[in-house]
This record gives sequence, structure tokens and C-alpha cells, in this order.
Amino acid sequence: MSTSALLDTFKSTGALLDGHFRLTSGRHSNTYFQCAKVLQHPEHLEAVCSLIAGHFSGKGVETVISPAIGGIVVGTEVGRQLGVKTIFAERKEGVMTIRRGFTLEPDERVVVIEDVITTGGSVAEVIALVKAAGATLVGVGSVVDRSNGRVRLADDQFSVLSMEVISYTPEECPLCRQNVPIDAPGSRANKQN
Repeated sequence: MSTSALLDTFKSTGALLDGHFRLTSGRHSNTYFQCAKVLQHPEHLEAVCSLIAGHFSGKGVETVISPAIGGIVVGTEVGRQLGVKTIFAERKEGVMTIRRGFTLEPDERVVVIEDVITTGGSVAEVIALVKAAGATLVGVGSVVDRSNGRVRLADDQFSVLSMEVISYTPEECPLCRQNVPIDAPGSRANKQN
């Protein structure tokens, strides 16, 4: 799937939005990738995740872990295609945690899968959990890398779509200065700015 074909798919499913958005990272942007809108269609979910699974195929992955909520659908499908265990980490009282009886064992070979990477904060927290368990990080995969490769979280990092999408701190946001109403569609509650 080419970059232009993937962008067309995002646009046709309403997954690529224009406006004024507060991202999960707390930064502001005029562009938002709502991956859930594209991934709700099984044919798109399978096609996008096959690219991620294909990248990590043959690398001895035993487990896929994703940060909740956005990464769960992608991680589950990548894990299904790889034929491995899939789990997720979630926030409890603001701290990323492995719960629900999920475990990672020492030396277990793990790949972290996310839907969208902007600053990489949630993925970095999941990587810390992987390392704390003594598991081996094989790599990081995502559907979209909004940093165009600037955010490096692992030696082996793969994104289906990697592009520069401008974001601002709330203090420097030109849309805020223009009083453009803001939307916060992300999965984590953000402070109002």
C-alpha cells in the first residue's frame, strides 16, 4: 500500500481530519489521524496490519503489547497475523500498567504496536514495562508516525505511514490565538488549555 493510497483510504473513511485538535500528547495540531475510523473496516485493518506484521515476521516475536486504547485494535490484528499472544497496557491512576492477569516473562520477545506516534510518550511507557519485566524488545510498529521518523523509540521501528504533521505547544498554537474552537478526540483525557 503506497503512502498516497493510504492517505486516500484515511480521507475516504473520515480518519484524516482537519481542524484544531488537542492531541493525546497535549500538543495542538490542525491535523488529526483518527485511526479507529479506518480500522473499523476489516479490509483496511487487515491490509494495514499486514504491513506491520510483515515487517516483524521472522524476527521471533512471541508477544505483541499495545498501549490502550488506540493501539489495542492494531496490536490484536498484528498479533493475529503473526500468530502470537497479544496483550495491552493501560493507565491506572495515570500510570501505565500491565493488568488483567497479563504477564511478560524474562527474555520473552516482544514488539510494541501503536496506532499513532506523535511524541512517543505512551509507547515509551510500555517499553519501560517490557524492560522492567526482563522481556526483550524486538521493536516498535505503528500505523502512523506523525514525527516523520524523528521520534526513535527502538532500533527496529516501523511505521506504515511516516510524515511530518505540524504540532504546537498550547502556548505557541496559532489556532488558539485565532480563537478556533478545539476538539480533543484522543483516548486520554487532556488538561484544558
